Amino acid sequence: MAHSRSARDFVALSDLHPNLARPNVIGVVIGKTDVRSFPDRKNIGTERYTFNFTIRDSPTYFINVQSWGREEYIRSLSESFRVGDCVTIENPLIQSKEAEREEKFNPVTPSGYKLLLSENHSVVKTSSCYDTDTRLLALLHLPVKDPQDYYSLGDIVANGQSLHGRVLNVLAAVMAVGEPKYFITSDKRKGQRCEVKLYDETERSFPIVCHKDPSVEHLAWGSEQSAWPSTNSSLNWALLQLEMTRIKAEIQHFPSWDNESIQLAQTWIPQETVIFASDVRINFDKFRNCMTATVISKTIITTNPETAEANVLFSFIKENAQAGALPSPVKELPNETINLEAVVDVYTVEQLKEKALQSDGKLEPLHGIIYGYISTLDIDESVSRVLRNRCSVCRFIVNEVSNTCTFCSDVSAEARSTFASFDMLVDVTDHTGTLRSCYLADCVAEDTLGCTVPEFLMLEEDQRTALKWQLLLERSKIYFKVTSSPNWRTGLKVNLLSCKLADPMEASQSFLGRDWNYL
Repeated sequence: MAHSRSARDFVALSDLHPNLARPNVIGVVIGKTDVRSFPDRKNIGTERYTFNFTIRDSPTYFINVQSWGREEYIRSLSESFRVGDCVTIENPLIQSKEAEREEKFNPVTPSGYKLLLSENHSVVKTSSCYDTDTRLLALLHLPVKDPQDYYSLGDIVANGQSLHGRVLNVLAAVMAVGEPKYFITSDKRKGQRCEVKLYDETERSFPIVCHKDPSVEHLAWGSEQSAWPSTNSSLNWALLQLEMTRIKAEIQHFPSWDNESIQLAQTWIPQETVIFASDVRINFDKFRNCMTATVISKTIITTNPETAEANVLFSFIKENAQAGALPSPVKELPNETINLEAVVDVYTVEQLKEKALQSDGKLEPLHGIIYGYISTLDIDESVSRVLRNRCSVCRFIVNEVSNTCTFCSDVSAEARSTFASFDMLVDVTDHTGTLRSCYLADCVAEDTLGCTVPEFLMLEEDQRTALKWQLLLERSKIYFKVTSSPNWRTGLKVNLLSCKLADPMEASQSFLGRDWNYL
């Protein structure tokens, strides 16, 4: 197996050249795009599939890899590894790259070559960096650009529209990670978008967007071309190169890290994670009247970089967190909504825990339904354990001591205020087990309890106890979102999206269906 081979069996990326016979290379994946397809006009009625990734084997050297082939092969290969995994590649084709053209669309690398993977001749194996070379792990925390070559968020805002369309590097801390949101295009294709709020010493809130646009998943060739040009002549080869340039220009028009960047963003811990994002596109958002950053096909994101500049930022966020100057990391981006009608998958607690174990800490954000009941609900003790104040402007939890929102300090005092909101942890139980410390907050908590915060505050202690026992142990239909979170006490962060009494027939049918599946 690949992980048992010694370092001498692999060619360093810096030593690659086209004359090498059957080279083997090893590296850690630092960037990866999603799978795309387009009609193969050489074989009418079929499609070709592709995706790219970038591997690194030393602090100074990394290279781009292109994969082409049948859908089954490409999708299987893409799903076999993610950013942060270690891969070995046997017998790739080493090809000189046209830097000026190709680096418009791909990460800029120090190598003069790129690797091409063939389904019939190349082999890619995935293994743990612990089993291959632990030195590769450290490379995940080294930016691919000069660590001093970046714009602060304040610089971007100050320069404003003069930076519109520019591709820059950004060093910033993660303030909040939004829910992946789905949308439908005019041609009925499903797209996906995720927004992350960043901050640093110079700017309190700055959006960076990870965007999946279905327009680039399936690229149609121009109708004037009836087939792939043959490569038997220099003229036809030139036509092929021109057509590939046209396709890549189409791809560049859209942000294209797709699900990969969205999945990566979901692993970031608000107010603890720092990122160095190389080659993000800066735009002026006319609708929101602000500057934004967008992940594109050139972007490589380094999570928690080990640089002097990042350490200064780490100290800043640590000091602010200790001083209580930042909003609670428990709350995600406000006003993010989930279409509950689109959530149809039913799980048991046991199944969720098994998924978490199988994912080895890399569980992708998961939405689903549990037919169970709330087994712990401490609403009749101290009110301070149930309610917290939020900012009326940004809806983040405010500093408990000063009762002010640091992020909205530039808003006039007349325009901002605070309001009390539900914010509590509950346990959810079904016939297979218990999910502890699930997050129930804000409007979802109001719907679950059946009362607003002012109404709740008017209740006497015995009335709050009666309300608790109306809800406890009642079979409910519970919509949830679960993500991996090493810093969460259970390792799983569970947000309740809705909790209402279940229809007895619906719950029974679901219960019987799950039991039948266990037989």
